Amino acid sequence: MPQSRGYPSDDVEQLLLNARLRDELEPFLDDSIAYFNEAGMPTAIENEFLASMLAWERAPALPISRWFEPELRLPAPEALHDDVLHDKLWAVVQQLFDKRIVLDFTDHLSDRQLYTVIYRDILPCYEKYLPTGDHYLHWDCADQGGDPEIWLRYYADEEERADWFSQFGDELPPRENLPFPRNLPRRPL
Repeated sequence: MPQSRGYPSDDVEQLLLNARLRDELEPFLDDSIAYFNEAGMPTAIENEFLASMLAWERAPALPISRWFEPELRLPAPEALHDDVLHDKLWAVVQQLFDKRIVLDFTDHLSDRQLYTVIYRDILPCYEKYLPTGDHYLHWDCADQGGDPEIWLRYYADEEERADWFSQFGDELPPRENLPFPRNLPRRPL
């Protein structure tokens, strides 16, 4: 194996790649890159992270509906009968998952309500599109409008509810069982 200045050639290649990635990222960076100088992580791992940062910075922000070819267009919720809507919902949930979009906290929503969230909120939302890699976009369906009541009512455990109360002192909604339990696709562990 050829050597250069005492480094195996792979180490030299990793250092050269690191310098190139840092140069390309420079217009996008703030002081957070200093963390990598002090972290002492292996150069190859740092390069993977820097490459993912560069991909993120260069990725276009597109409506999620345009992540699909052809563009994903759904019938309006009010135009669908319940049986058709149920089947359409599960098909679109799978399509979203195939693009690495995971729907979190959906079990308080009926099928029609969840379909409406997808139709009205998710598909038109502009998000960075990264077609490669193992990045997942998690859509929090309990945080519609930034109101914590849904999460506190259905998803927060007793410790989280107690923490919320001690931090904010607000009256907690009563704890309720999830009315529409689902087994949606999850990000692989």
